Amino acid sequence: MQFAPEASMTDTFTFLVITFIIVLGFEAVNGWTDAPNAIATVVSTRVLAPAAAVAMAAFFNLVGAFTGTAVATTVGKEIIDLDVVPLEVLAAGALAVIIWSTFAWYFGLPTSESHGLVAGLAGAAVAVAGTDVLLLDGWIKVLAGVGLAVTVGFGGGLVVMNLLLRAIRKLSSSAVRRIFSPLQVVSAAFMAWGHGTADGQKSIGVLAAAIAIYEGKGTEGFEVAWWIILLAASTMAVSTALGGWRIIRTLGMRLTHLEPVHGFAAEATAATTLGVTSQLGGFGIPLSTTHTIGSAIMGVGASKRLSAVRWGIGYNIVGAWILTFPICFGLGWLIASVLHLAA
Repeated sequence: MQFAPEASMTDTFTFLVITFIIVLGFEAVNGWTDAPNAIATVVSTRVLAPAAAVAMAAFFNLVGAFTGTAVATTVGKEIIDLDVVPLEVLAAGALAVIIWSTFAWYFGLPTSESHGLVAGLAGAAVAVAGTDVLLLDGWIKVLAGVGLAVTVGFGGGLVVMNLLLRAIRKLSSSAVRRIFSPLQVVSAAFMAWGHGTADGQKSIGVLAAAIAIYEGKGTEGFEVAWWIILLAASTMAVSTALGGWRIIRTLGMRLTHLEPVHGFAAEATAATTLGVTSQLGGFGIPLSTTHTIGSAIMGVGASKRLSAVRWGIGYNIVGAWILTFPICFGLGWLIASVLHLAA
């Protein structure tokens, strides 16, 4: 059975405000736990101190969130049908990710808030409106994003690192570090921008969807207003300043040993992948920053030798990625069911 948006008592201004608070809470958790992925390598190579790296990431996350709205459109109106879901679906989906991400952060596991949000929204939507509410086109983009993040991230990191090794083979290690330390600052800023343009856009899409549902306009009324971008981007920028040292340590220090040239290769690969898939051509593919930079770091490490990557830690990270979909789907379903019954 499907419920029209106006059938739910939660579609009031008060619940709209509650939904905004929860979604912005998700954005804060995203900046707190996921944004460190963008600066993990520049900190672990000791090119930048954590405080400087976090400040830079906060600024470029803000800039990235204002770069286009393709990903926001995909997440906001192409994953679930806004014409048949009430506001509690959006609140439940975001709350599911907050719970899972906080749990994973405690154990230092870099999960994907991107795919957690999509899964949470899907579970919540199915709970109140059935499986017909899921939109195929949007899910094709999501699945494509999973494949691209892993294959392009790992393969790109491997290829770029091998090319760089050829170019610097006659240079001393001190000369290489002197060249790539400043370059890694640039690539880290590029990576932070990529995080903003990919991950920062997702909550923007959900907030715009909340407005469309509240106004009773559904999918046709979906519109990304500038003030929504500013609100979400500012929230992410401030929360990014809180950092996330556990995840920086897991990705940047424990996964493989990194020097500035390795960090540059991983960040340049990941940021380019995020920028191209999220904005160029209007693809709007909701790629995961975590998947992309994690895969790129493993690809860079494998360029030295396969044993240079601590695959055991890599398997733990992949396991956390895999668990994100079913756990967030289940949490979203459970929370939405409770909210819907209460309404």
